[in-house]
Amino acid sequence: MPKGNILFVLHAHLPYVHHPQYDFFLEENWLFEAITETYVPILRMLRRLESEKKKFSFTMSITPPLMEMLANEDLQQKYIKRMEKLIELAEKEVSRTRSEHPKKHKMAKFYLEDFKEILYIFKEVYKGNILTGFKEYMEKGFVDIITSNATHGFLPFMEQYPQAIRAQIEQGVKTYEKHMGIKPRGIWLAECAYFPGLDKYLAEYGIEYFFVDSHGFWYADERPRYGVYRPVVTPNNVFVFARDPESSEQVWSADIGYPGDGRYREFYRDIGFDREYEYIKPYIDPSGVRTNTGIKYHKVTSKDIPQNQKEFYDIEEARQAAKEHALDFLKKKEAQASHLLNLFEGLEPIIVAPFDAELFGHWWFEGPIFLEEFMRNAYGNKYIRTMKASDIVDIVEKVQIVTPAASTWGANGYNEVWLNGSNDWIYLHLHELVEKMTEAASKYSSPSKTPVEIRRALNQMARELLLAQSSDWAFIMTTNTSVEYAVNRTKTHVKRFLELYDMVISGKIDMGRLSHIEWIDDIFPEIDYTMYLKV
Repeated sequence: MPKGNILFVLHAHLPYVHHPQYDFFLEENWLFEAITETYVPILRMLRRLESEKKKFSFTMSITPPLMEMLANEDLQQKYIKRMEKLIELAEKEVSRTRSEHPKKHKMAKFYLEDFKEILYIFKEVYKGNILTGFKEYMEKGFVDIITSNATHGFLPFMEQYPQAIRAQIEQGVKTYEKHMGIKPRGIWLAECAYFPGLDKYLAEYGIEYFFVDSHGFWYADERPRYGVYRPVVTPNNVFVFARDPESSEQVWSADIGYPGDGRYREFYRDIGFDREYEYIKPYIDPSGVRTNTGIKYHKVTSKDIPQNQKEFYDIEEARQAAKEHALDFLKKKEAQASHLLNLFEGLEPIIVAPFDAELFGHWWFEGPIFLEEFMRNAYGNKYIRTMKASDIVDIVEKVQIVTPAASTWGANGYNEVWLNGSNDWIYLHLHELVEKMTEAASKYSSPSKTPVEIRRALNQMARELLLAQSSDWAFIMTTNTSVEYAVNRTKTHVKRFLELYDMVISGKIDMGRLSHIEWIDDIFPEIDYTMYLKV
């Protein structure tokens, strides 16, 4: 009989980036890299474990913007073209590295075969839409797929606008239903951002469970008896799981986390920057800006040495490291579960280990190997079993009623990542947009009596508002990466919203302009502006 349970939660999210007016757009690579390095490798892991008849379970959120991008035919075709170019580059690298170094040549051959396999899985197995793969494994019972709020908006900053919170949740539920074919049982709140009372809105939409950071339990209105190692239920009867800080530190700590091992692939050395410009030019941004290609020949070696002194990477050496770390992590979870079991007088602990999905493969290239080896070793383990969140909700009997504290999984557990001197200016505009959206929706509160062009403009206003609310833009401003793009996206959505608002209030719709904006910002085709009437 197991002594404890581990609940892996992979949060798969990217902001909605689709620029149909361009054949190539730099930030669309965020999606393409994640497909190649994280999403397809996770599906490949699922396929292998299933073929071995290994029973395993974990929970994975796929946010509405990511679902919409993965299902977008234009982005699917762009991805295929991207992979075909990468395969062409990898073929060149196989020839070129023969005379450079045996380890580089070995890795060039590895990348060529890996890219070919990934493209085959994407194009032939899943016909361009890998959401069908995740849906398949959800239906088979291996994985819980859960939703998130519509555009990953930071809900605590909407507390004074119930209609904005409801719109974020309602659209998140609706998009999930469209792609997965069922109602979501769980939700990943953007940035794990919670405030007391938010559970009321979740209950309204049938959400059964969500996740908070450790701080949410540590500083709750009543300290949970079992700390973060058992779920609680809120006053509105929604289950809550809290993150185990020990698991997070063991896997992803900058100081002691597994990805820092010297045998692993170095993220920041890529031939997109190392190769001579004329050679690499056809495979980077057409503007000439150097970008990552995904072909990397160096290993971490040591974080204390400069990039130009990194040693060559070997995939077999790295695989061995991932296997060692997976076994080490399992042993640590066994010991942790045994200790907690004694404290809890025989009540099984539930260890919640949530991570950004993109950690596994994109940032930590060997992450999917680690995850696969952990699942393989956990199969049949006497002390630890993997679980899905919904399974725990279905079987748990002893549950304490608790109101979690306001918290996020950002730095220091609170809101400062999304509200500071670099990004505070955006919220005045976002609040104004909510008020104008509510005003315009109220003016046309009977859709059946509203002219079709007005309805289209109101629906597009709702899209622009949701896109402007994405927490990613504030996060990027804080981290000082791609700041110009984040600022521009915020200002652009605000400007388009106000342009449409003026049309709606005046009753004069510029159909050419409206059609263009609908084409550019094409998320959520089924959106209904009347959700902003629910105040």
